[in-house]
Order: sequence, then C-alpha cells, then structure tokens
Amino acid sequence: MPRSIRCLPAAEMVQATALLLVLFLALGAQGLAVKKCSLTGRWVNDLGSKMNISPVNKNGGFTGSYHTAVTATSNEIKESPLQGSMQRSPNQKGQPTFGFTVNWSFSDSITVFTGQCFVDDNGEEVLKTMWLLRSHEENIKNDWKATRVGFNVFTRPQPPE
Repeated sequence: MPRSIRCLPAAEMVQATALLLVLFLALGAQGLAVKKCSLTGRWVNDLGSKMNISPVNKNGGFTGSYHTAVTATSNEIKESPLQGSMQRSPNQKGQPTFGFTVNWSFSDSITVFTGQCFVDDNGEEVLKTMWLLRSHEENIKNDWKATRVGFNVFTRPQPPE
C-alpha cells in the first residue's frame, strides 16, 4: 500500500525551521567556545627574551626560568629563576591576570612583572606585561636612577621550519 506524503502547513513549517535553527546555533556555539589562555609553557617576548613557566598549582602559584636577551650590565647573561602567582577568580573567564618576579642570576637587580594572559582575535595566546626593574645602588642619592619601567608582549615561540 503506497504511503501518502503530507505537506506541513506554513505555520508548522515556520516553527520547525525556527527549532532547527536554534538547535544548529546551540550545537555550533560549542565549537566557538572561548579559548582559555594558559600561562604554562614556553614564551618569547618582543625583544627576544625567553621564558618557561611551570604548571600553575591549585593556589595559583608558579615557578619558571627567564633568559633575557637584553641587559644594561656587562656581565654574562645567565638564565634566572622566576616565581609568580596567577589570580584565581571565576570572573576572569580564561584570561587571567598574574604577576611574577625574576631574581637576576648575573646582576644585583630584580624585576617584577604584572600582566594579563589574552587570547587574541586569531586565537593565539598573548601575555601583555608591564615591568619594574630595580637595580642596586650604594647611595640613597642615586636612588632616582635605580628603577626602570617598561612593557613587553610575550607570544608562543614558533616552531622551526
């Protein structure tokens, strides 16, 4: 016995189309979920300095190493330890703020960085930072020249081709 084909009335067709559109958008939105920025791993900044950050612990603490590409001292540049903390706030939606200190192994200075981990429009992770470098001074009269300030942008190093 042949089956008959039934056409939907226009009102039911509109409802069905709207339902399918909502389902499509809901399923498609999962693929567009916001990528979270992770501090962990290797980074390189706009001056060529390299940094490696260990996994962040449950309290937001982390350690790592920093190898600067620039210095004001004539000493041989050496890899230096860093220690930091990431803000663990639920309202940061995967783009955390953080701070860390680098205790330079080759000079009498220390640098503190503060910044935020972003995912840019291309889906790439970027660390936007500001830093203060404090150099040792023998005399309080020279304190005026002991602190420098600057900015750096860190990205993930590109694999060699």
